[in-house]
Amino acid sequence: MEGSIILCVLNAKHVHASPAPWCLAAGVKAYQPALYDQVKVVEATINESPNDIFTRIIETTPSIIGFSCYLWNIQMTLALCTELKKALPDLIIVLGGPEVSYCAYDVLERHAQIDYILAGEGETSFPAFAAAILSQNDAQPLQEDARNTIAGLCGHRHDGSIYTSEECVLNENVPSPMDAGYAEAIQKRIAYIETSRGCPYSCAFCLSGRCGSPRFFPLESVFKDLIRIANSGARTIKFVDRTFNANAVHANKILQFILDHYGDELPSGTCFHFEIAGDILREETFVLLEKMPVGAVQLEIGMQSFCEKTLEAVKRKTNTTILKANIRRLMAMNNMHIHIDLIVGLPYEDMTIFSDSFNTAYALKAQMLQVGFLKLLHGSAMRSEPQNYPCEYSANPPYEVTSTPWISNNEFRILHYFEDMVDRIYNSGRFRHTAQYALSAAKLTPFDLYMSLGHGAYGAKVGSGISLDEFTIFLKRHLLALDGIEEDHLRDALVRDRLSTNAGRLPPSLVIKDGLLSNAKRKLAKSNPLGEDVRRGVALLYGAKTLCWVDHHPLTRNPITNSWLINEVAIDSFI
Repeated sequence: MEGSIILCVLNAKHVHASPAPWCLAAGVKAYQPALYDQVKVVEATINESPNDIFTRIIETTPSIIGFSCYLWNIQMTLALCTELKKALPDLIIVLGGPEVSYCAYDVLERHAQIDYILAGEGETSFPAFAAAILSQNDAQPLQEDARNTIAGLCGHRHDGSIYTSEECVLNENVPSPMDAGYAEAIQKRIAYIETSRGCPYSCAFCLSGRCGSPRFFPLESVFKDLIRIANSGARTIKFVDRTFNANAVHANKILQFILDHYGDELPSGTCFHFEIAGDILREETFVLLEKMPVGAVQLEIGMQSFCEKTLEAVKRKTNTTILKANIRRLMAMNNMHIHIDLIVGLPYEDMTIFSDSFNTAYALKAQMLQVGFLKLLHGSAMRSEPQNYPCEYSANPPYEVTSTPWISNNEFRILHYFEDMVDRIYNSGRFRHTAQYALSAAKLTPFDLYMSLGHGAYGAKVGSGISLDEFTIFLKRHLLALDGIEEDHLRDALVRDRLSTNAGRLPPSLVIKDGLLSNAKRKLAKSNPLGEDVRRGVALLYGAKTLCWVDHHPLTRNPITNSWLINEVAIDSFI
């Protein structure tokens, strides 16, 4: 057979630059170099026109096309494959990735347009597969000897039956996607890098434990790749290691390298994102993290739950006492963005237990508290063992749980609005002062406050299309209905939030015409002249009886909170 080899991925957004096809291309370059000139990577997103993607692929007249499959792109990928097979009946279509690796038989049985699946890691199996296909004279199925020598290969037999294989786990070093041009393709998008594979944990809701024991890449090649990717134009580099600090020595050497080379070979302003287990942090890791430049590091810490019975049920090993203490210590450093996670729908968690977990997590004051909903992934124990993990979930991706014996379908519905309120108010950083005031004045727990807002948003049909100004009106109206809230003080908090996060512009719902403000602005301009390229937002706060102003300049924005400094003085001094 002749023709190009296309490696395609449909990213969730343009800003996300998946390394998956570049990893496979690097595998071809390393193990089948004679075929490398035929390889082409096609990147697209699920938001593009399927017809446009189809046209881009068809123009290359491929003989083989491989797709990397994930929760967010599987449905569009399968639909695209159907159209490609109609247009090019002899085209060999092979899928890989977590969304097909653990359900290969079902995918092949239900989708005749798919010829093969490569389960597991593909850097060695894809090159062997491509070479075997292209060595044939036609598009007939692979011969048995080829099938038996390609790890993870699943597909159709001559007689129409289906064969499957265990997913491939590589124990040897894998070629770097940088060798196939990944760094050059990033172009200011979010970049991804891995320095290890496998996971020491076996959480029932996760697939990482199925990827083999942890295998750590040679540090010399890691450092080389880190310099290349940091100079690609990417401002955020995410390490996709399942548990970055599973091997403290390996992790600390990488952190030390970043610390030693930041501002030199690693450009200033680059942010490195790590997923860690917070309860196993070592003292030497704390020391390194505390030395990091402000904004150079983000940490994502998966807690999932603070209920011991729940954690035991899902085989999640976490010392929650140490975890909380370690997060507080990280937060006290004030130089990193800390992201923590909770999952809704885990075993034994009813609304009361989840609320306790949420309130505990909220008190840690991380910059982001992500409330995720349990998804029953193909290959996870929670999906394959329904007798141990009873629940109802969507039949289609992302297979989200819709009810459990502990949380009803209706409660899940409200919790989605609750999650949206947490994102809009807390995680966005746009309404932190407002939330703090409301919690104090209304004497509510964080869970009760956001649930109240969730119910209000549900009733008001607050959707994803609502503007920031419209949401400010909703928030003001809803909070004013709570006991203990005073209108002047609520407006003060909203004004502080909007000025410090929105380049100085107040929405009409917070503007009060007052002659005192014009006079105060003139005096402020004399006593505190505006710097070059600075935009100033000024307002009177009637509850606090102060003049509030925020000076906006790109270089003065806090990279941790994404907000600008609020200045306040007594109104009397400007009258």
